[in-house]
Amino acid sequence: MSNSSSISHFLLLPLADTRQLQLLHFCLFLGISLAALLANGLIISAVACGHLLHTPMFFFLLNLALTDLGSICTTVPKAMHNSLWDTRNISYEGCAAQVFFLLFFIGAEYYLLTIMCYDRYVSICKPLHYGTLLGSRACAHMAAAAWASAFLNALMHTANTFSLSLCHGNALGQFFCEIPHILKLSCSHSKFRGLGIPVVGACLSFGCFVFIVFSYVQILRAVLRIPSEQGQHKAFSTCLPHLAVLSLFLSTGFFAYLKSPSISSPALDLSLSVLYSVVPPALNPLIYSLRNQELKAAAWTLITGRFQKH
Repeated sequence: MSNSSSISHFLLLPLADTRQLQLLHFCLFLGISLAALLANGLIISAVACGHLLHTPMFFFLLNLALTDLGSICTTVPKAMHNSLWDTRNISYEGCAAQVFFLLFFIGAEYYLLTIMCYDRYVSICKPLHYGTLLGSRACAHMAAAAWASAFLNALMHTANTFSLSLCHGNALGQFFCEIPHILKLSCSHSKFRGLGIPVVGACLSFGCFVFIVFSYVQILRAVLRIPSEQGQHKAFSTCLPHLAVLSLFLSTGFFAYLKSPSISSPALDLSLSVLYSVVPPALNPLIYSLRNQELKAAAWTLITGRFQKH
């Protein structure tokens, strides 16, 4: 990171120009972050304390809630601080840490969603082998692999990005530190340096996507072979929360990064960045709890038990 040591801080994109709108954004982010913290914290507590929820699906859901908590705590507090105190600064080290943790938690979420897809595939397509293929040790190993892969991926991308020389100022076109906006500040002769790491990351992500699509094709074929309509509905309904969360995660990210430059504008880019970095962590717990009676019952027992103790 010595090549960029002359830069002591970056300037983030302000969420609004007027003081009133800055305070409004602060209140909005505060509400969203509190809702995400409460909902994900409740899921983590309910799964950890509810003995009936000690199953592979809920174990992975607990891990997913941890990634949601981590990702929203990485970007939102600094944005709230800047809006409240009318500043744009973030230190060089703080920016590097934000890039690392955001990549770490988003990567872990993507890998966990892929594993959860495998869980649904085994549950519907190979139900007799579910206990064997998804035993407690296998689940722990898969979760550990997801977290470890995300850590290594985030570490390599962060080190690769912050080893580049930055020649075009320190103003970022985003309200949090993000690799594409940092790369825009790099010297033209170094933009294509170290492409191996991004290519490996892209191949891994594409491989997960192919696995997800293949798994759901097999799930759909298995569901259609179930003779009763009620059985089909019950089988597929177990996949709906995962499909909804996965669709929200992929669609917002894809549209933010792959949209046509002709429709790009600062306001649209800012709205999309909020949509894919802030909204999913708050909505994921709601999506999973709406159709899951066991989770709702465990959460309600946890809440009422706390109140009764007091």
